[in-house]
Amino acid sequence: MTTHQDYGNKTPGSQVANEFSDNIKDKIVLITGVSPKSIGQQLVMNIAKYGPERMILASRTSSKLDTVASEVKKEYPNVSVDTVILDLASQASTRKAAEDVTKLVDRIDILINNAAVVDSELRRTEEGLEMQFGVGHVGHFLFTTLLMPLFETSAKSNKAGATRIINVSSEGHRIGPVRFHDYNFEGKQVPEEEQPSSKQARLKDGHNYSVWVAYGQTKSANILFSLALNDRFGSKGIRSYACHPGAIQTDLSRSLNQGDREFLDSIVKGEWITLDQGTSTILVAALDPALSKPQKGIYMSQCQIADAAPYTHDLDIANRLWELSEKLTSGQTSHL
Repeated sequence: MTTHQDYGNKTPGSQVANEFSDNIKDKIVLITGVSPKSIGQQLVMNIAKYGPERMILASRTSSKLDTVASEVKKEYPNVSVDTVILDLASQASTRKAAEDVTKLVDRIDILINNAAVVDSELRRTEEGLEMQFGVGHVGHFLFTTLLMPLFETSAKSNKAGATRIINVSSEGHRIGPVRFHDYNFEGKQVPEEEQPSSKQARLKDGHNYSVWVAYGQTKSANILFSLALNDRFGSKGIRSYACHPGAIQTDLSRSLNQGDREFLDSIVKGEWITLDQGTSTILVAALDPALSKPQKGIYMSQCQIADAAPYTHDLDIANRLWELSEKLTSGQTSHL
């Protein structure tokens, strides 16, 4: 249970950061997917206001990182800010980024895995993985696991559960589970238990790819990743949550075609929230001291622990995904 049961979808993230400012001060915070006018930038600005020891901003575009870093230095000149180039669509770049981070700091107190892509067309990462899954889950899996020694160092000096790894998921996880038999959208047969929850969301005859099936798979993987992290590292004082930030109008949907945009609008039905409101659940997950203890769930929505689809809180499935993710980041390509 969170500290503030009154917080919800319309709560500004700036209010959350102010409430839990003691858990920001002197912390080292790393955020991926940082670019101007994005939820990543809003997270950075809300956190920077309250005196973190250091902020590390990670994204694939240097100019966008520099813009956000300059804004932080302008508003909060006493905050130390570093930028790291991180292209999650390239495992070589991801490994280099993790190496760069370890040269900057010897611990990380809070990691927010915020980067994501959504695309109407089937695109693939440098390693040949479907882009949404490759960036949104596999890339973050590699980046996070490479940095685990830094979280473990943090946990040794923090209060138990104060070291946090936050994965930005979505209510879109309800579209469907991880498709272990065809996670890469190659037209392989998929059993019923791996099919989308709604028959309307299933792949059409003759089509190997759907943006929404891929989206659902990735967002389900984000939750399962948090579940597995808690199972493996919870005893060391590290806590992970997966969050639905809410429906926010950002540039994330720029790669959607007209039909997919209209489908998205029909689901949201005008219930858009601001960027600041979109950071609130993430910040509760990252900062609320009440969440240092194990909870009944690890999925959060509207600033509270929420129910998630059954296939996202099955530890056997989470372990199966962990094993697959290890294979997909092993440097081998025979499994693709």
